[in-house]
Amino acid sequence: MTLFCLLWPSLFYLFWRSVNEHTERTGGTWALVLGSIVALFQFFLGSLINPGGFGVSRWVSACVDIVALPAALPFLVCAAFSVFRIISRDSNFTNLAFLWLIPVAALKALSWSARSDPLLLLGVPVLWTAIVTGMDFFIRIIRSSWGIFAILAIAGGAALPFLAATAYWALFSQYAVAGFVLFAAALVPASVSMITAFLEGKTK
Repeated sequence: MTLFCLLWPSLFYLFWRSVNEHTERTGGTWALVLGSIVALFQFFLGSLINPGGFGVSRWVSACVDIVALPAALPFLVCAAFSVFRIISRDSNFTNLAFLWLIPVAALKALSWSARSDPLLLLGVPVLWTAIVTGMDFFIRIIRSSWGIFAILAIAGGAALPFLAATAYWALFSQYAVAGFVLFAAALVPASVSMITAFLEGKTK
């Protein structure tokens, strides 16, 4: 399980590059560097939220320390960098986010390995993937649409990390049915994005 958490972001990044026609050629170095800095900061600092039991604090911990923020932060940084023209607005944020997550996953695997918790070591990396690849789905809509469709895509992209965190919280709290339903729902945008990227690649 530890090996899965360690290697999954790297392997999925290679898979994503193989099916995605837009291969990012810039920004990869800073994505790895910033991801490493953030991962080391959290590794030595520990959890930012001290969860208590199965209530709201546990959900907030899932959002901040475990699921939502680790996967969503690269997109926030990419958006800020594109505003200040550090990177192009047409950059593939998804590729950069996967590169960012490689050192994050490595240190998370190290810190979580003693628990041998399959939800952390197996479920969380898949939820990260659901967020990162799902965000690609919403970014495509935002870049190609306007008006109500763009607004809905922005709302969907903002909600996706919290949906994934809620799926983790429900499974952790042993609400199995709700957890698996939310888990499956979090995977829907990612599945659509992968199918779209594959079909676009086949037509090139």
